[in-house]
Amino acid sequence: MSKYDLLWKHLQTDGSPTLWLTFEEIKAVLGFPIDHSFLTYKKEAAAYGYQVGKISMKEQHVTFQKIED
Repeated sequence: MSKYDLLWKHLQTDGSPTLWLTFEEIKAVLGFPIDHSFLTYKKEAAAYGYQVGKISMKEQHVTFQKIED
């Protein structure tokens, strides 16, 4: 089990083609803030039907795109 599983399940449950989540929204889902390790774990999102798009440190948000079958 990954420390980011709650986030991936949140994306899967939402099902939107594109999701734009702030760092604060992600913290609310996970219970902890994302850190540099997110870059290592982001590939796990594919198992839940999403890919991690743009990560904006300046604007503090992450874009997720649903993977088309």
